[in-house]
Amino acid sequence: MSQPAIIFNNVTKAYKLYRNDRARFLSLFSRKVRYKENKVINGISFTINEGEGVAFFGRNGAGKSTILKMITEVSWPTSGEITVNGRVSALLELTAGFNPEFTGRENIYLKCNIMGMSDEEVKKVEQEMIDFANLGDYIDQPVRTYSSGMKARLGFAININIEPEILIVDEALSVGDKAFRIKCRRKIREIRRRGDVTFLFVTHAANFAKEFCERGIVLEKGKIKFDGPIEEAIAMYEKMV
Repeated sequence: MSQPAIIFNNVTKAYKLYRNDRARFLSLFSRKVRYKENKVINGISFTINEGEGVAFFGRNGAGKSTILKMITEVSWPTSGEITVNGRVSALLELTAGFNPEFTGRENIYLKCNIMGMSDEEVKKVEQEMIDFANLGDYIDQPVRTYSSGMKARLGFAININIEPEILIVDEALSVGDKAFRIKCRRKIREIRRRGDVTFLFVTHAANFAKEFCERGIVLEKGKIKFDGPIEEAIAMYEKMV
């Protein structure tokens, strides 16, 4: 039996919306400042087991990316409990965390160290990351000299090659030129075939979802509208939009 990789137990994420910046500033000193509460995620529960491939669907603002950010601890739930078991690699903001003055190679170590890897662990996968990014001599040039596409390719190469136990992808498969996109999909296909990596995918592309996931969760206004087989999830989402 597979063990749970991710558990959401009655999770809510709410943001406080203030009338203006002045009110937001005053709220730091007083609880009497009025605000409107917006529940982006509203009391949802689900369990994802090790090795499962799950696609999240929903209109913009449904809460898909908020769920991923809470799993990666970029943000925290207002209430409820989240349990995550395993090393997480998230293809969300691919270029986040880069130091523009560091070379591409130095940024590999920087980002991997931030993810909790030792220099010895990074050395084992360094060349694989460099080969995957295919930046040529630019790998030893400052990242500030890179185009946005080159930075995204380096970010993808780092995150996809750190041997994660949980891999999260938020529409990142559109990065780079056609040849690089094909390479990215091939790499994810290879990871999925192994069957030991939990895969979470946010996309509007039904064909990609069918290829990589067997389960779909459809969100509407911060609540789960459907959770089940991928074909049924896609059918429900397409009805919604």
